[in-house]
Amino acid sequence: MMDQLEDFESFLEKVDKISELVKELKSSDADAQQKAVEKADHYISAFALEVDEPCRTKINRTTINTNPPPQPSSLNSSSVSPENFMKIMERDAEDRRQRRREKEEKAIALKVKGNAAYTQEDYETAVKYYSDGLAELRDMQQLYTNRAQAYIKLGKYKEAISDCEWALKCNEKCIKAYLHMGKAYMALKNYNKSRNCYEKIVEIEPGREKMVKEYLTQVDLEEERESQERSAREEFDKGEEKATTVPQLLEKLSRPEQIPLYYCGGLELLSQAITDCTGQTLFRLNNGFSIISSNDMVRSCLLQKTREPYAQELCVSVLKLWRMICNGNDENQKMLMTCPASSQSIVYLVTSEHIAVRTECLALLCLYSQMPHSRGLAIDNLNLHMLMKNLMECISKPKQQQENTAVVVLEKFASENNFCMQLRDVLAESVCVPFTTILRNISRSNQHVLPPLISAIGCLARDDVIRHNMAHNPECWEAFLVAMKHCSACEFKDILYPMLGLIINLSTINSPAIQEHAVSLSGLCLGLLSDSDGGIITRATGVLSTVLPQSPAAVQHAVQEGVVRTIRRLLKGPGQTTTKYAIKTLTVCTAASHLAREELVKSDKRLSILRRLLGSSCDEMVSGNAALCLGHCLELEGIASNLLGTDFVPLLLHHAAGNAKRTAVQQNAAIALGKLCRSEPRHVNKLRELHGLEILHSCMKLIT
Repeated sequence: MMDQLEDFESFLEKVDKISELVKELKSSDADAQQKAVEKADHYISAFALEVDEPCRTKINRTTINTNPPPQPSSLNSSSVSPENFMKIMERDAEDRRQRRREKEEKAIALKVKGNAAYTQEDYETAVKYYSDGLAELRDMQQLYTNRAQAYIKLGKYKEAISDCEWALKCNEKCIKAYLHMGKAYMALKNYNKSRNCYEKIVEIEPGREKMVKEYLTQVDLEEERESQERSAREEFDKGEEKATTVPQLLEKLSRPEQIPLYYCGGLELLSQAITDCTGQTLFRLNNGFSIISSNDMVRSCLLQKTREPYAQELCVSVLKLWRMICNGNDENQKMLMTCPASSQSIVYLVTSEHIAVRTECLALLCLYSQMPHSRGLAIDNLNLHMLMKNLMECISKPKQQQENTAVVVLEKFASENNFCMQLRDVLAESVCVPFTTILRNISRSNQHVLPPLISAIGCLARDDVIRHNMAHNPECWEAFLVAMKHCSACEFKDILYPMLGLIINLSTINSPAIQEHAVSLSGLCLGLLSDSDGGIITRATGVLSTVLPQSPAAVQHAVQEGVVRTIRRLLKGPGQTTTKYAIKTLTVCTAASHLAREELVKSDKRLSILRRLLGSSCDEMVSGNAALCLGHCLELEGIASNLLGTDFVPLLLHHAAGNAKRTAVQQNAAIALGKLCRSEPRHVNKLRELHGLEILHSCMKLIT
């Protein structure tokens, strides 16, 4: 490696010499030119004696090159001109470029072979190909980082670090080099250097902060694991009773073909002995997980395949022990979750017919759901399709007493993107069917579990694919209608509030299913606008603002039911969110219904509500919709004349000439201003006074 660095430095020295030589050859001084020609002759003669390889060797090169090429007679000091010398150097540079291209092609071909070997987990062969590639081209960064990755797989961490350092000499901002070096240092238990490598990545690319945070968490966990195991071994070596008890009990539990009661007793004693992190660690170090999961009697109990006496008690004892040894111990959580026997039984036992088993299983899942790292472990190793079905089944049976824990687990897992992504393909069976069944059967017995369940489904619906699929699912909308009617009749406002929020989220997507039920849905929301609960009113208005744009029939029905009058009343209130939903609803109605415009103008001839919104709201959606709604109303004859003497012209002009980022507001304000002046020319006088004609002209393309 040092030879390579020396080669590079030597190359730079030669470049400097040639640059100086060229300057001297171009000198106006004849003596200086003659000296330069002599130097060039000497330099070329010396250069001709070198072999054509970039690597150094300690052997005398003139000895190796037994047949040096003959030196052209034209290179003597009396015949070489500056022009000839430059031609020689250019030919040499072109030869070098050609040779480099050939070497690059060979190196790339070897890299491809190395990648193929790596993919097949033949890491030794991959290293050989990458090394052969570097023999061809020693400054190819990808070969260094790829070989480092293969070295890590082979446990050759120092070699991996060395390759990463060379990759950084090729490219000081090489992310992969820092990534692999961080892994290698962590494997060597040099945790501070590992952290430094990962932190360097954020300095280079701040956008990778989330990824780096995950790697730093791994370093912390690995350092904690090493510390725990060191302390546990020290206590065991001292002969501490609590440290020696765990291995002794595990040895007794490893005895095969005992009755369930024998193992129950042993597990109970083991649970009592494990009181701290040292006990948890000694359990892991003494193969506690494999001793339990490989026991035929224990396995049959966990899979509910035996009717032996005390089989259920044994199952409960195992689950209790698992929860105890995993509580606060990340490495134990990883060991348990990556064991196929335990991960399979955990999912299966959620719906056990025995209450105590279900309780302990859900308690264990709840433990895993508390922190992002442990949630990730569970999501990566559990059958999520089956887990979701079983959790929903548990939630749908409130008499079993575990529905509260089940919905907490679901809500926590639903906050993880990876959980949502893995449910996309099984959404209908795992989520929609059980969820709609529960919505159709709301009662006093399951009333308490619906709000957190709807919240969990709302978390799932943050995923674009899940939201799209639910929005297009007719059964979901039919169930929403049934649930809304029942909740309105029974005063289940604690359910109605989150359900309306979920409907708002889903109805932002246009779908035939929503359009089919839009009239019924908007009718129910109109009824809720007179509710005493302000939160219900706000969300009902929100549903109207997203559902009405999808159905002209729903708009006509809402207008006939007096929505304009109700919305105008809401717009007089102080709530910002309600105002945003209400003005959008009013704008949708006035856009589609002549009757809606007439009703608004009839109840407010000078459109004071819209004037107030244009003048006071800082919300882009509110002011933009107010301008658009005004434009709709100005299509009625005589309305522009009613607005003489108001401040609509300066208000609209202010928005039309406003922040260029608020293009929707500018467009709507310009259109309304154009309609106002066209319908009533006297408004143009005010526009001239404010020097607004130029602004209006610049917005002409928006008006047309």
